[in-house]
Amino acid sequence: MRIALTTYSTKPRGGVVHTLALAEALVEAGAQVSVWTLGRGGDGTFFRPVDPRVDVRVVPFEASPHESVGHRILRSIEVLRAGFDPAGYDVVHAQDCISANAVGRCVRTVHHLDTFTTPELAACHERAVVAPHALVCVSAAVAAEVRAGWGRSPAVIPNGVDGAPFAAAAADTPAARAARSAWRTRFGRYVVAVGGIEPRKGSTDLLRAVALLRRDLPDVSLVVAGGETLFDYRDYRAEFDRLAGELGVDPHVLGPVPVDDLPSLVAGAAAMGFVSTKEGFGLAAMEALAAGVPLVTRDLPVLREVFDGAAAFATDPASTAAALHDVLTDPGSRELRRRRAAGAELVARHTWSAAALAHLELYGRLVAAGRTTGADYAR
Repeated sequence: MRIALTTYSTKPRGGVVHTLALAEALVEAGAQVSVWTLGRGGDGTFFRPVDPRVDVRVVPFEASPHESVGHRILRSIEVLRAGFDPAGYDVVHAQDCISANAVGRCVRTVHHLDTFTTPELAACHERAVVAPHALVCVSAAVAAEVRAGWGRSPAVIPNGVDGAPFAAAAADTPAARAARSAWRTRFGRYVVAVGGIEPRKGSTDLLRAVALLRRDLPDVSLVVAGGETLFDYRDYRAEFDRLAGELGVDPHVLGPVPVDDLPSLVAGAAAMGFVSTKEGFGLAAMEALAAGVPLVTRDLPVLREVFDGAAAFATDPASTAAALHDVLTDPGSRELRRRRAAGAELVARHTWSAAALAHLELYGRLVAAGRTTGADYAR
């Protein structure tokens, strides 16, 4: 089976991480896979090496720093549409709304649903739920949102997680200890967040929670990794910075962290704060569990579905601060040991090989039913 997976960026965003891991698991299972993407900022390949059996196709996308978000969305769709060649694929599977709009009628993974104020982005989001001939969600909670909002019934295929690098980073070996120690020397005792500073990640809520936590534990710092995105969050970032000054917190905002360094950064943390207001699954949180790092997450239906038993749940900055305080002041508690064990079991159950096989079963059903034909992908 020949499969095209499409995504909008080469940067280390959750959907891009998902796309590459799925592509590699699919080729391991015997499929022929191409990954199509836009190469922003002169990128000619992805943020990490990709299995050479995966055919990587990067469509150049020249930056235009003064254009609006709406224009950038439309231009992204146009450029990827012009560069994408649908010939010869049995299945075209888009991993985001931009690439779904670019490639036409396709299979599409809805990682999470969002509400946008930019008209072009809102229209892109709507079309990418309505137009695809089949939908996939990575959690039952998001699939239920799609059913309620659009009357469609997505297949539910959970993410896998490559937990091995994070478990290795937490191991009691000289190299792993040294890598964790380097981060702790730099930041002290820290709470880590992965995903950058943006509204969906609840960044200002986590900042407020850490400010409350520091009233009793003033040595604790906040470290934020990741955040390369297509969207313009300058106003939100300005509010985050203003609030940090007002609260007396000096967060360490790292931007995208090299893929080889991220596991030790996570493993060196005293806890992960994962307070997103919208999520589809929570891959970064799953990676923290692989490293044995205590997880405090927002109490959302999707995160209850995925992490119940392995995380502490909170609803606001005060309860987030309280949950972080518990894990930082009693790291050897029976409850925390129980959560760590549950987290390790959870990581072990979510493999990319299982996700790939589930996708291949879905693709096979669609092809047999005549729902993926060359005409679907014709210009």
